Amino acid sequence: MPTQPPAPKAQVRIGARGSKLSLAQAGHMQRRIAAALGADPEDAAAVARVAPLVVITTTGDRVQDRRLLEIGGKGMFTKEIEEALLDGRIDCAVHSLKDMPALLPDGLCIAAIPAREDPRDAFLSLKAERLEDLAEGAVLGTASLRRQAQALYRRPDLDVRMLRGNVDTRIAKLAAGEADAILLAVAGLKRLGLEHLPRSLIDPVECPPAPGQGALAIETRVGDCDAAWVQAIRHGPTTVAVAAERGALTALEGSCKTAIGAHAWFEGARLKLVVEALAPDGNVRFRHAGEADLTELADPEASARDLGLSLGIAVREEAGDAIFV
Repeated sequence: MPTQPPAPKAQVRIGARGSKLSLAQAGHMQRRIAAALGADPEDAAAVARVAPLVVITTTGDRVQDRRLLEIGGKGMFTKEIEEALLDGRIDCAVHSLKDMPALLPDGLCIAAIPAREDPRDAFLSLKAERLEDLAEGAVLGTASLRRQAQALYRRPDLDVRMLRGNVDTRIAKLAAGEADAILLAVAGLKRLGLEHLPRSLIDPVECPPAPGQGALAIETRVGDCDAAWVQAIRHGPTTVAVAAERGALTALEGSCKTAIGAHAWFEGARLKLVVEALAPDGNVRFRHAGEADLTELADPEASARDLGLSLGIAVREEAGDAIFV
């Protein structure tokens, strides 16, 4: 007789932002969480019953005419959602890990990180195949201080202008001629079915993406960090890799006020990591790389974090105040 799936357990309410990308990401995780709770992930009614989505508008969503560093940093995409978690209005939140500050509010934790999507940045343009091919003085649109600094380090002649908004909005602004090129995360484009749009992809070793880019984070209250449904959606290699990247983020006090990139990847059992920080105008870049053999370590996640911390500290000591706005 075939094995029957377990009966659905308690309800898990999922908080997410209301953007199209956030809802696509949350919808993917909603089905994963529902399956871990014993529901059929193909049964939409059952999924909605055991893992309902709760849409929460954040300050970062409401304020679109200024850089995040002007309104409080990347925490503006998580603050209201975390308040709902602490108040008990939701049971978990689905975030883009790159949007999460290095330090979380007391009582909350990153409980699970599923397998990561492509971590690279994508180059989109109607005029050039690569950043290097843009005409002198071309307009590059981005709201990311890291992308701005990395682009200016390679092309100091570019006119970098602030371009915020969701993915569709930024693509529409590119089509309307408000910029000659834009940079977006490959992962977000793939999750929206727009992976055909990039003209080229940025090398993640030469230009490391934001720490945690391409990964999703499931945030819960501390008491739920090791719940059975949480454990079912964790991905070990991704968890270890982003621990290294977020270790660097912590060491560099990373926020939207600092241009920081970090990229970790496995080659066999060896974890490799490159960390860099740049002056906002791209005039100088500080960069360190290292690796660790995690084959027989009892706690590879902690060792990866230590690697990130050590490289981040090395970058910080070399850079001094040069990397701060």
